[in-house]
Amino acid sequence: MQHVLSTHLFVNHRLTTVWLERVWQAGIPAVEVYCARQHLDYRDAAQIRELGHWFRDAELKLHSLHAPMYNDDIWGRSGPQAVVDITEPVKSKRLEMVDEVKRVLEIAETIPFRYLIQHLGVSGAEYSDARIDAGFSSLEELSVFARQRGVEVLIENTPNRMATAERLIHFLEITHLNLGLCFDIGHANMNEGVEAAYRVMESRIRCTHLHDNDGQSDQHLFPMSAGGTIDWKQAIGLLRSHDNQYPLLLELKEPAETPNPIEMAAETFDKLENL
Repeated sequence: MQHVLSTHLFVNHRLTTVWLERVWQAGIPAVEVYCARQHLDYRDAAQIRELGHWFRDAELKLHSLHAPMYNDDIWGRSGPQAVVDITEPVKSKRLEMVDEVKRVLEIAETIPFRYLIQHLGVSGAEYSDARIDAGFSSLEELSVFARQRGVEVLIENTPNRMATAERLIHFLEITHLNLGLCFDIGHANMNEGVEAAYRVMESRIRCTHLHDNDGQSDQHLFPMSAGGTIDWKQAIGLLRSHDNQYPLLLELKEPAETPNPIEMAAETFDKLENL
């Protein structure tokens, strides 16, 4: 299966070509770039141009971008106004959120990529009909804007009551939005379970996010590391049942006191393939 590494692994560092060179040198052929402004400032034209020049000549491919969760550069700590939530029911505020995501999609005009990974609601959110309606309006607008730039929007299953596997499928059925899904194994482990979520989402999965946790906290651990509870042999068996439909995409948190996390991620791909 194709291997892709999310730059979430070093998201607290500014994304430069040095980091991308390290990914390629580790034998990983593609990346998903996490759009957090301390990492990739999608409002900074100079940073986008620099990365665009590099990608034009590089063998490393940009597979996807992850939509921002916050509009500040300190993980939302500037206050609740920093949260980017496309299910915001107040229209004027929701349009601001949509515009924030559009700034990310405009990167495709400089650096082509295939998918934008988008959350439906924030972590821990309860189900709300008003928020579902707002999410539909946002995604309808964003999917048109994305297609005009050669990008497909994928919705990710997340740990909230609007974005479980069953709720996402129901959402797509009632809205008739022709969107694919990003299957996040770690989030499934915190919700209905990996196999249950996979079976529900199976036909619409276009991308994956692979990481481990204790079943309760969104820890983004390396697969098969201490503290993880996912049965990776079973999980990889499920993914192999649709070989070449989607990549193995690692979305990991940088471990403390690990000198070479990118090389560690490359080794993890090998361990997963050998299961």
